[in-house]
Amino acid sequence: MSEQIKPKVLITIFGATGDLAKRKLYPSIYRLVRNNTISRDFAVIGLARRDWSNEVFRDNVKESVEQAFGECERLDDFASHFHYQSFDVTDDTAYDRMKELVEQLETQYDTEGNRLFYLAMAPEFFGGIANSLQEYGLKETPGWTRLIIEKPFGHDLESAKELNNQIRAAFDEEQIYRIDHYLGKQMVQNIEVIRFANGIFEHLWNNRFISNIQITSSETLGVEDRSRYYDDSGAIRDMVQNHILQMVALLAMEPPISLTTDEVRSEKIKVLRALRELDLEQVHEHFVRGQYGAGVLDDEEVVGYRKESEDLVFSNTETFVAGKILIDNYRWAGVPFYIRTGKRMAQKQTRIVIEFKDIPMNLYFKSEREHHPNLLVINIQPDEGIALYLNAKKSGSEALAEPIELSYKQGAMPAINTPEAYEKLLYDCMIGDATNFTHWDEVALSWKYIDPILEVWEKEQPNFPNYESGSTGPKKSDELLSQDGNHWWEV
Repeated sequence: MSEQIKPKVLITIFGATGDLAKRKLYPSIYRLVRNNTISRDFAVIGLARRDWSNEVFRDNVKESVEQAFGECERLDDFASHFHYQSFDVTDDTAYDRMKELVEQLETQYDTEGNRLFYLAMAPEFFGGIANSLQEYGLKETPGWTRLIIEKPFGHDLESAKELNNQIRAAFDEEQIYRIDHYLGKQMVQNIEVIRFANGIFEHLWNNRFISNIQITSSETLGVEDRSRYYDDSGAIRDMVQNHILQMVALLAMEPPISLTTDEVRSEKIKVLRALRELDLEQVHEHFVRGQYGAGVLDDEEVVGYRKESEDLVFSNTETFVAGKILIDNYRWAGVPFYIRTGKRMAQKQTRIVIEFKDIPMNLYFKSEREHHPNLLVINIQPDEGIALYLNAKKSGSEALAEPIELSYKQGAMPAINTPEAYEKLLYDCMIGDATNFTHWDEVALSWKYIDPILEVWEKEQPNFPNYESGSTGPKKSDELLSQDGNHWWEV
């Protein structure tokens, strides 16, 4: 077994005082260092507009780590590797000062010229920052240079193309890492293992044996303090265009000839190319949108979306999307992929249900209504694991079949130290593994599929709100499946 690479690196975080950096990046970097996954020869530069000193910045880093993990070992030593510089991305002189600090810290920490730039900022700054990094020589280094950017990557296909052209003017595609934190989740990565390491599943993984596939990603939370961002994106841009279509691609892809980045990406791209494009008049047949109203969650009354903020009073932004996706290729012709995602739902969960076709005549059920098809359930969160639902005769019961569950829960295993998604993806970027990042072709094909839906919705006045907080979404979401003789599985 080859020894794990422990990269040396200088990480520069644009937007270092923001929520993402505090909740995700600093705890993830701490775990990488504590677990000896990366070299102790590392440094982090935090850039933001606030006029902080190194001491204030380090106190904030320590606080974020303690909030994530409680009391931690060697936290002062860890924080000493963090350096702050007040920074205005529109001020050209700021890049000269940044370059001086970068070169100073590279010598101090012996990071071998390896530079990771993380843009934890609004997308409108991505192009300008990327080009300034090029213009001011910050890409010129004896080591490697990589750029991580957060979603949303564009607002539609045209804006995504414009943004990509700006970034590609300064960075090669191989240097750009478009992060999708769902691809860092262990059970999402396990989709490939479940399929390609188990003949019992892969031989059945086609339209001869599978009736439909359902993907649910629901939250109990509302928009909270993200109302400004969320109202501009909505559920389809926030979840469907990226996270959910990525899961569809992983579920539907052909077995790659190897597990290299290029081969896995190639198969995912083929799936996205095969998505059946929707004519404008077909959008309502295949997609449903909703917005939550007031309701009850955990015995507490909660307000509707339009009362979360004064800015949302007349909002037509969707907080729920359900859809039927069809894939026109040999393996999946005729198999619907049902997807749904929403806020203020009955429970927080991300789950995939594969429903297998029933046998032609089942002798062990009294009526058609009592049939229980075999299900494979992949729980991504919160209860990571897989479950297989079979039919068997339980002890002491009549001579009729009942569904039984064979399950494995990731969290039930002792001493499992499951890496946070950002921790895994940060490390992958440092070692140059882009498998679980999104290629431009995937971004473009996803937007190409989503754009007609957005075009139709933006021309119409929806009847919002149309589902209660604490429910499973609008009734039309259930009708989307019932018209095909199917229903959402709540297993």
